[in-house]
Parts: sequence; structure tokens; C-alpha cells
Amino acid sequence: MDVMKGDSNRIPTVAMAVAAGFGVANLYYNQPMLALIAQSFPFSKIALLIPSATQLGYVLGLVLFLPLGDLVDRRRLIVVQFVLLALALIAAATAPTAILLLGASFLVGATSSVAQQIVPFAASLANDSNRGTIVGRVMSGVLCGILLGRTVAGFVATWFGWHATFFLAVPAMLAAGALMAARLPTRPPLETIRYPKALASLADLWEEEPVLRRAALTQGALFGSFSVFWTVLSLHLQEPMFKLGADAAGLFALLGVVGITAAPWSGHIADRRGPTLVVQIGVLITVLAWIPFALWNSILGMIVGVMVLDFGVQSAVVSNQHKIYALRPEARSRVNTIFMSGIFIGGAVGSAFGGTVYKLAGWFPTCLFGAAMASIALCLQTLGKPDPNPPSPA
Repeated sequence: MDVMKGDSNRIPTVAMAVAAGFGVANLYYNQPMLALIAQSFPFSKIALLIPSATQLGYVLGLVLFLPLGDLVDRRRLIVVQFVLLALALIAAATAPTAILLLGASFLVGATSSVAQQIVPFAASLANDSNRGTIVGRVMSGVLCGILLGRTVAGFVATWFGWHATFFLAVPAMLAAGALMAARLPTRPPLETIRYPKALASLADLWEEEPVLRRAALTQGALFGSFSVFWTVLSLHLQEPMFKLGADAAGLFALLGVVGITAAPWSGHIADRRGPTLVVQIGVLITVLAWIPFALWNSILGMIVGVMVLDFGVQSAVVSNQHKIYALRPEARSRVNTIFMSGIFIGGAVGSAFGGTVYKLAGWFPTCLFGAAMASIALCLQTLGKPDPNPPSPA
């Protein structure tokens, strides 16, 4: 089974987008369900660590699983990882204790990195003339999974219990694996190296590729800024001036549809005008998003701000991916490991310090902190020699 390289009509982008969205959604199920999960284990504070365990597992999955995409047939690897994800979800749904649920959540996070196996695979099926468009389409699916994962989990858990959310995700993961087995082409690796050497080469890639370093640091700062808002949103909505609960915070995620439209748009513009310009525009938009947050402290102000924030961050991420996937065709999975690890490290910094600033100083200083993190990305993009755009098609 094969697919003509570069022919966007024959690249299974819709199937890849759907599967990637299914995979990444598992990272966010436990966030709106956390209060219900904690009620199931009233004598254990470990349950509160479940979201952190899931994210930590995801980062480990990025480091340990993604390099395998350069060493083995990606189609087979993706299918196997979806099966392992289904097994991890069964373990989470049936965990009798908080500590076992914590361990199962870690495994769910690690195997959910399958979504990031799919994105570089899509890039490898494209050519220089349409890589941004293809990556943008698949990233739309990832963004749908991020947005709808929280919303669906909150609804299912409210009416049927948190166990049901994990149980319902199992057939979805098996269906995604079957879809990938049916639609993806067989692609042998472009180089033959051993797994330990592939892991060791991550440090070499970081040192030898300045474009990759700037992309990872830029997107890490942007995702940190993004995470500041989403970490403190539910806390801010509980303030007396709003008196809203977690369900209202979950509805804000639906506003991220703006980010979904940004992904294919930015990919298309990156193909035509070069990704560097789109990254710079996305960074500036992210900085400007904090103006309505800070100066228009109302529901409407936050609605405007979150739409602008999503649009800026997602425009930049798709264009940065366009740039990094053009660097080392034989090492796209390892390049993606470095890029995504940078993003989630930045997100962890934004979440940790954003929540602390909010508890100590309130909303306005938190907005300043979020804007400061985005401004780091702005400095990275405007100071020093600009990155070259990927080569144009002949």
C-alpha cells in the first residue's frame, strides 16, 4: 500500500486528522472530571496529581516513543500505539485505587503521544509546495481533540460517571488504529540506526539545528502563555464577580474553534509566503491577546481574548512545524520530539507560575505574566539573524 508523495488529493489527511484528534483528546479527559474522581477516593490526595501524571507520561512518551518513528515502519508503530492506548484506558477505567489510577493515567499520557507520530508522518507524505497545508489540516484534527476532549469528558462524566469516559474512549482508540491500518501507506525508515543512538542524537539535533532550537523555544514560550490563561480560568470564574463553575470554564474551550480555522490558514500562507512571516504574526497576535484579558475584565473580554490567543498560538505552531519538518527528512520524528518537548516544558512553566501568581497577586498581574511569556517568543523572533525559510519547490 502506498501513497503518491506530494499529491494532497491522495494523502489521507482527513483520516490522519481524525486519528490524531482521538489520540490527543485522552490527555484532557481527566481535567474536567477531577472533582468527581477525587470524590471516588475521598481519603487520598493522590487523585489531585492525576492531570500532572498524565502530562508527565506524555512528555516521556514524546522522548521514548517518537524517535521510534525514524527507525521502524510508522504505520505499524501508530497502530500498535493505539492498541496500547486502549489497554491503558481500560486500566484507568477499572483502577480500584487512586495510586493505580495515577499509574494508569501516566500510561495513558505516554501512549497518547501517538498523535505526534501522525503529524510528522503527514509531513513526510507531502512535498515542499504543500507541506504547510497538509500539516495544517492534520493539526486541525489535533486541535479538535484538545477542545472536544474536555467538553465530551465533562458531559459524559456528569451524567454517567468518570469511569464511563475512559470506557467509551477504548473503542474509539481501536477504531482509530484500524483506520490508520487501512489508510496509511507503508513507509520504511530513511536510515537504519539503533534505538540508543537515536536517543543520543537528540542532543546532536539540538546543537546542530538553530532553526529547531528557536522554534522549540518560541513555541514553548507561547504555550506557556497559553497555559497561564487556561490554568487560572476556572479559578477566576469562581470569583464573586462571576460566580461560575467548571462547566462554564469547559465551554470556553469551544471558543478554540478559532484556532482550528487558524491551522489550515497559516499552513496555506506558509506555503505561499514562507513560514517565518506567519510565525512572527502569530507571536505578535499572542502578545496582543493579553490586552483584552487585562483591560477588559469581563466575560466578553475573556471571550475576545481567548479567541485571539488561540488564533495566535495555533498559527505559530503550524508554521514552526512547517519549518522544522524541512530540516532532516530522515529524522522528522526526533525533530518533533525536541519541538514538542519544548512546548510542554513551556506549558508546565506557564501553569506552575501562572497559578502561583494568581493566588498571590490576582488577575491583572497574572495577565502581565502571561504577556511576558509571549513577549519572550517575540524577542526570540525579532532578535538575531532571522531563520531561513524552507526551500521553495523547483
